[in-house]
Amino acid sequence: MSKGPRIPAPHLLSIPLQAAAAVAAWAAWLGWDQHRDVHPDGSETGPYAAWQVIGLGLTLLALTYWAASRGHPTAAVLGTTTGLTAAASYDWSDDASGLYMIGVSLLTLTTLTTTTALTLALTTSRRRRPTPRGD
Repeated sequence: MSKGPRIPAPHLLSIPLQAAAAVAAWAAWLGWDQHRDVHPDGSETGPYAAWQVIGLGLTLLALTYWAASRGHPTAAVLGTTTGLTAAASYDWSDDASGLYMIGVSLLTLTTLTTTTALTLALTTSRRRRPTPRGD
C-alpha cells in the first residue's frame, strides 16, 4: 500500500462547495432570465443583460478570492471552473443550433485562465510579504 501525501478533508470538501457556490451564482444572476428581446427590426438580443453578466463575473471573482485567500487554491480554480461549466452546459443545452458546446468550451477556458491567474497572484503575493522584524 502506497503512503503518498494525504489531502486533508477540508481541502477535498472545498472543491464541491466552491462548485456549488458557482452554480448558485449562475442561478442567481442568469438562471431566471430566459427570454430574448425582439426589436422592431426583427433582431433579437439576450437572454442576458450586460449588468447580469458583470454581476456574475464580480461574484465569481469574490468567490475565487475568498477560496484562494483561505488556502484552498485548488478549489478556487477547479471548483469555480467546474461549477460554472456545469451551470452553463445545463442552461445552454437546449440551443437548437448545436453550437452551445463552443460557448461552453470558451467559457470553461476563460474561467480556468482567469481563476488560475487570480489564484497565482494571490498565493505569490502572500508568500512575498516581508515578515515584520522585532528590531
